[in-house]
Amino acid sequence: MTARISVRGFAVASATAVTTVGAVVGVAAGSEQGQASDAEATAAEATLLEDIPAGSQAQVQTASLTQQADTASSAAEAEARKSAAEAARKKAAKDAAAKKAKAEKEAAAKEAAKKAKEREKIQTASSRSDSRADAGDFTQKGSYSTAEVQSMAKQIVGGGQYQCFSEIVKRESGWNYRATNASSGAYGLVQALPGSKMASAGADWRTNPATQIKWGLNYMNDRYGSPCGAWDFWQANNWY
Repeated sequence: MTARISVRGFAVASATAVTTVGAVVGVAAGSEQGQASDAEATAAEATLLEDIPAGSQAQVQTASLTQQADTASSAAEAEARKSAAEAARKKAAKDAAAKKAKAEKEAAAKEAAKKAKEREKIQTASSRSDSRADAGDFTQKGSYSTAEVQSMAKQIVGGGQYQCFSEIVKRESGWNYRATNASSGAYGLVQALPGSKMASAGADWRTNPATQIKWGLNYMNDRYGSPCGAWDFWQANNWY
């Protein structure tokens, strides 16, 4: 009956034989020693694999798969938590932006209502004041000082709207009733463009500040409701 020699036994025997021969002869080159070590390692590995029963191998594999599944599950949970945190952060930022926009809108509405109320109050006070003067109520002269022109404006425009009218005139002409814009041709206290428009208030529009004031007041009332309405527009646009 032929004896069966296992791979494990052959590997161990071979490694043992090589080691024994090396010890007896006493000659072992560096490369030969390395080969003997490789053979011993291979034999040892084969021994370890064969020494693990089939059932134990299955348990090891099952444990490895379980560990991999646990690792994947932990990674998935961490990613889910990260996604949830990011979604919460974005929602909080969106809610904060919406709240800020709402507050700004409400503040703007309150400010607009406040200005409208103040304007109405000014207009009411102006309408209750004494009758305003007309351009024809002033004696014409060859020239007028700034103080005289401003006095005319106060009487023609009225106290309630004078300050707004003054702010515009100060920026448009510096209270110079002969001011001329060299590039556009605008003329006078309120810089009518063209200046000839003011002829509707009087033929003396070139030299009479009262005529210019009258025309400017009518223009502001017709287009913006009042000099203060015109001044609000001017502040936003730097023109009116």
